[in-house]
Amino acid sequence: MRALTWHGNNDVRVDTHPDPEILNPRDAILKVTSTAICGSDLHLYDGVIPGMKSGDILGHEFMGEVVEVGPKSTLKKGQRVVVPFTISCGQCFHCQKLQFSACDNGNPVEKQDASEMLYGHAMGGAFGYSHLTGGYAGGQAEYVRVPFSDVGPIVIPHGMSDDEVLFLSDILPTGWMAAESAQIEPGDTVAVWGAGPVGLFAVQSAVLMGAEQVICIDHHPHRLELAQKFGAKVINFEETHVREALMEMTGGIGPDAVIDAVGMEAHGFVVDNVLDVIKQKIAPGADRGHALRQALLACRKGGRVSVPGVYGGMLDKWPLGAMMEKGLQIKTGQTHVQKYTHDLLRRIQEGEIDTTFLISHRLSLEDAPTGYKNFHDKQNEWTKVVLKPGGV
Repeated sequence: MRALTWHGNNDVRVDTHPDPEILNPRDAILKVTSTAICGSDLHLYDGVIPGMKSGDILGHEFMGEVVEVGPKSTLKKGQRVVVPFTISCGQCFHCQKLQFSACDNGNPVEKQDASEMLYGHAMGGAFGYSHLTGGYAGGQAEYVRVPFSDVGPIVIPHGMSDDEVLFLSDILPTGWMAAESAQIEPGDTVAVWGAGPVGLFAVQSAVLMGAEQVICIDHHPHRLELAQKFGAKVINFEETHVREALMEMTGGIGPDAVIDAVGMEAHGFVVDNVLDVIKQKIAPGADRGHALRQALLACRKGGRVSVPGVYGGMLDKWPLGAMMEKGLQIKTGQTHVQKYTHDLLRRIQEGEIDTTFLISHRLSLEDAPTGYKNFHDKQNEWTKVVLKPGGV
């Protein structure tokens, strides 16, 4: 089969690999019909996530047709399914609490030592996202093996297009959980840092959850226009002093809840970020936290902080005093995708949630390296790239 593989910083290639095989009774094999490039994939592209090996198959947002099943899979050949990026057993302590991304069994035992040393506990499993999360082959390929296929994949009803449901694999549940973690109450002002795919779904979700005012902060004009379509007010951080603007827009109180949908590669030419960029280029493990620092300082006293943006290493200049003195509550974590997929599928079917607005480009799998480069370099125009292994 053909698959997109990582070969180093800013170097991805479409190579030929053996077709995947059933390894465990709960496995299924999918013929991938659509797969997307995620903002989190750009962290791998930039080499800021440790644990990558040359030849690793990328991709954690995908869907397809079931072509083979193990004896304990609940799927059937011919079904169309979307697969959560989190690999979860459904039976461990965390899965029973619906904390699917914290599954104890998704990450193979032989792969757990590195992340346990870094984070105190082993990470959960994930497709196509370094050997810290299990070293699983990803879905930017013609075929993919899906472990625990009786737990993760959601069967798609007839008549729904790939474009409508593909983002159930990651970014839609991630944006929804980000808004849920912000504990939105009637009358709230919610500020969202980042108008990328997760940020835009967080904006849409916050509006649906009843926020009175949603404010989106970014510097890409087209992405800010997309946020405005869902009723958000916008701040271009290259043109406006963000905290002053937020104080003015909230009567001097500050936002009730803030969402950092940017993560470890925050942009902006400011002193703290310049130092972070230098450290990140020296070695993986250093995060750029300018957006998170800004969100913590802007949030009102007694407010809530939600962090869906990916962080993978260490962050200094952390405003712990502001967090404590203001009494902020922080919720973060990888998304418990399986917890949300059925409800979000219903909302898509009923027209409550729009997903297709985000797609700017559709490319063949063979053109994936071009897609990565442009999604990385031209973020204003390339809002979301969908790859079609079978051809566009």
